[in-house]
Amino acid sequence: MTTQRTSGRRKQALAAAAAVAALLTTAACGGGGGTDDNGGSKNGAAGFDAANNKVAQASLAKKGGTLKFGGAQDADSWDTTRGYYGFMWNFARYYSRQLVTGKTEPGKAGAEVTPDLATGLAKVTDAGKTYTYTLRDGVKWEDGKAITSKDVKYGIERVWAQDVLSGGPVYLKDVLDPKGAYQGPYKDTSKDKLGLKAIDTPDDKTIVFHLPEANSDFEEMLALVSASPVRQDMDTKSKYGLHPFSSGPYKFESYAPGKDLTLVRNTSWDQASDPIRKAYPDKISVKFFSNANDLDQRLISGDLDLDINQTGMSPQGRTTALKQHKDNLDNPVSGYVRYAVFPQSVKPFDNIECRKAVIYGADHVSLQTARGGPVAGGDIGTNMLPPSVAGAEGQSYDPYELNGANKSGNEAKAKEALKACGKPNGFSTTIAVRNNKPVEVATAQSLQASLKKIGITAEIDQYDGSQTTGIIGSPANVAKKGYGIIIMGWGPDFPSVQGFGLPLWDSKYILDSGNSNYALIKDKAIDGLFDQYVTTLDDAGKTKISTEINHKVMEGAYYLPFVFEKFINWRGSNLANVYTTDGYSGMYDFVNLGLKSTK
Repeated sequence: MTTQRTSGRRKQALAAAAAVAALLTTAACGGGGGTDDNGGSKNGAAGFDAANNKVAQASLAKKGGTLKFGGAQDADSWDTTRGYYGFMWNFARYYSRQLVTGKTEPGKAGAEVTPDLATGLAKVTDAGKTYTYTLRDGVKWEDGKAITSKDVKYGIERVWAQDVLSGGPVYLKDVLDPKGAYQGPYKDTSKDKLGLKAIDTPDDKTIVFHLPEANSDFEEMLALVSASPVRQDMDTKSKYGLHPFSSGPYKFESYAPGKDLTLVRNTSWDQASDPIRKAYPDKISVKFFSNANDLDQRLISGDLDLDINQTGMSPQGRTTALKQHKDNLDNPVSGYVRYAVFPQSVKPFDNIECRKAVIYGADHVSLQTARGGPVAGGDIGTNMLPPSVAGAEGQSYDPYELNGANKSGNEAKAKEALKACGKPNGFSTTIAVRNNKPVEVATAQSLQASLKKIGITAEIDQYDGSQTTGIIGSPANVAKKGYGIIIMGWGPDFPSVQGFGLPLWDSKYILDSGNSNYALIKDKAIDGLFDQYVTTLDDAGKTKISTEINHKVMEGAYYLPFVFEKFINWRGSNLANVYTTDGYSGMYDFVNLGLKSTK
């Protein structure tokens, strides 16, 4: 998943373009708030990092009140089929349900799948190719009609209507119909528009999925909001995102795109039929701001409870908050890896030693500083698998000693690599970076400065960040422009090596447009490991393969990781039952947030 649809995975929207922060060390985080004897602050905040992978103030949540979100970015779409921003997936569970969803628990447990509309996890048969679910009793739409298996099937079929409903994830389409035989419900010639052969609905309570080939992450794909039910008679096609029809505890009251959104209680929702949602607030409001600093001021003043975008405060607000309101802050790992990638189509990066020269020549402390330092930027990245993904080893796997001997760059090793690649005097190249991401531009400038010391001259080309798909997503354009180094970042759609690395590293995913395998990796060993992964059904086996894939990627020197990203996120003093979850890349889990005071 990329940030704001940068290359086609799940999207979290960055708060509006922010100035680059100076290095924020842990020591610089002091001050603010003062704590009472209960570990909370005098203003009622729970304390620094109190909700980071653990629950803060769980017992204080009351029924009622208005939960107030703010954001510097609206969703790409509130249509469950089309939304791809991470915060949209998180928020959409207020008004949509799925057969299965992530557990409402902090940390790693939040990435585990649990039953929602279904009575249990799938009954898996036929060597992992058939998944059967039974719907719970009492599940209803906002008008009181029962949610049926056909509604679930129809909601999933909408993923095939890419000509009308583009933008969302297409895993279900790729896995259930790899040959693209089905044309989607809007072109379906069957009378009931339910012609997708891979899904059976023998009765209103039973739904059966038939996979042409087993895929061990299929249930993870069904936990995405793109697998939400949609009722056919309420489907307004391309306009559905303006007013989705609710299957959850809240329904749309009003929505003005880019301005505000209000949800109110869905009176047809029954707590007895929903093991996931507590539905504490009476109302949920979202106000969108064009200026991230305005948003931060409203958070700090207490007008708003939290930031819907969940990508960290802007530098100005963050500095104020760290000094004066530290007890309202959490510093989660975001689930993203930020990195440079080397397209092999651009010489001399077809030579592994030339790639290694850049990796060794880079100053990794300087790169971390450009990202915002260890607190606001993250830990120095040593490999390409984010901590939330099974098989990740964190900084303990550091094949190029980026957090060790080569932390500030290793000129001697870089020059050895240059000699080995036939460029003892260095070479010239171009770094491609998005012009609407100041932090990335600063990262490019840091890299440029350290490479100059080893004889590599790097020109920086800032391209239109809203046109990523056709600029760096086009291998032909990358080769034409001579982009030897591309600055980018990536996070998982779901926490597995398939949900993170498949579009980056598998040769099948090299596309003429919208490409994300920027390095143009065509490694039979990596492809073979992915093929093995999707048919491996035991968790231990999957974890082992995941680790092996990461090692192969790092051994190929296709990437220079910068950081395992971290954020500084605001937690309002009136919030209760707050915790970060790996299920949504270190965001707060929205679905069961409550308020301590409902006045």
